Amino acid sequence: MSKSLREKIKDKVFIKELKSSLKVGNVLALPKIRGVVINVGLGRAVVQSAKPEDVFKKVSAEITAITGQKPVVTKAKKAIASFKTRIGMPVGVKVTLHGQKMYDFLEKAVNVAFPRTRDFRGLDETKVDANGNFNMGIKDHTIFPEAAADASHTFGFEFTAVISGSDKNKSLEFLRKLGFPLKK
Repeated sequence: MSKSLREKIKDKVFIKELKSSLKVGNVLALPKIRGVVINVGLGRAVVQSAKPEDVFKKVSAEITAITGQKPVVTKAKKAIASFKTRIGMPVGVKVTLHGQKMYDFLEKAVNVAFPRTRDFRGLDETKVDANGNFNMGIKDHTIFPEAAADASHTFGFEFTAVISGSDKNKSLEFLRKLGFPLKK
C-alpha cells in the first residue's frame, strides 16, 4: 500500500535521499510544507448577481467540501469604480490549511484532481516561484470529487503551497521526490 504524503515526509529513507540529492548536511535545512492557502475571487459573480449572499453561500459550501475547513470571506480594501466595488464589500473567500488537512488536500490534488483535468501532461516548473512556493490556478473546481458535478455555478481558485527553507531548485527537487507530476 502506498504511503500518505505525511508519512512519506517523515520517512527516514525519504529524508536521507532528500539530504543527499540536495547536498544538505542538516535535517532542519530541508524544505518543509508550512501551509496551503486557497483563494477564490468572486468579484464579477457578486456584482452581476441579484443575491450575492447566495453566491457566497454556494461557494463557501463547495470550498468547505473540498478542503474540510470553512472559508473566511475576504473584503475589498479599495473602492474601484470600474469594477463596481466599494471598501468593505465582500469579493471572495479564502482558506488556510495546516496539519493533516493540508496534507489531505495536497494528496487529493496530486493523485485525483490534476489527473482529472483535460489533456493533463504534468505540472509546469514555472508554478514554483523564486522563494520556492508552489502556486497554481485551477479553472474549474469540479475536478475535485467532493464538488457537486451538477454545479450551476462553476468557479476557479488559486492555491499556494508555502514551502519554507527553500529556493526554486530545492523546492522542485522536493516536490519531485514527493511525487508531484512535474514536467521535465
